[in-house]
Amino acid sequence: MSGSPDSGAARVRVATAADRISLAGLRWRWRVEERGEQGMDRESFIAAFVAWAESHESTHTAFVAEAGDNAAGMAWLNTFHRIPGPQRWDRRAGNVQSVYVLPQWRNRGVGALLMHAVIAEARTAGLEYLAVHIADRAEQFYRRLGFIQRDDALELDLRGEQR
Repeated sequence: MSGSPDSGAARVRVATAADRISLAGLRWRWRVEERGEQGMDRESFIAAFVAWAESHESTHTAFVAEAGDNAAGMAWLNTFHRIPGPQRWDRRAGNVQSVYVLPQWRNRGVGALLMHAVIAEARTAGLEYLAVHIADRAEQFYRRLGFIQRDDALELDLRGEQR
């Protein structure tokens, strides 16, 4: 592609099984090529990711942003059930996960297109709320979409030292 891309050249849709390899490639690029994570080799990761996506399709909906025939970005909606209450028995919520846009498509509205699709799906599914863990540089992006800081949520990172 030549020139500067704009979001008008991209479209977003719910990913299908045929997109799993492309989604795995986006995840690899983000985590390994951009962030320097180490672990599996690319081929093993792609195969494992495709299997993971298939086994989690009931709880994780992927959205893909396309520019022509190529994937330009992705976002995932993880839907989960909450404990029922007397007022509302069917209590479900969602986590926004792995929102990623290729560098050449950033700041062109592609991330917003992805998130509007995720939010629309969450509303259609009747979810109570969406939560997202953010990097500092993405905070204003999510605030523009209507996300707010909640004072009633705490998190314990279980990956570090035990207390």
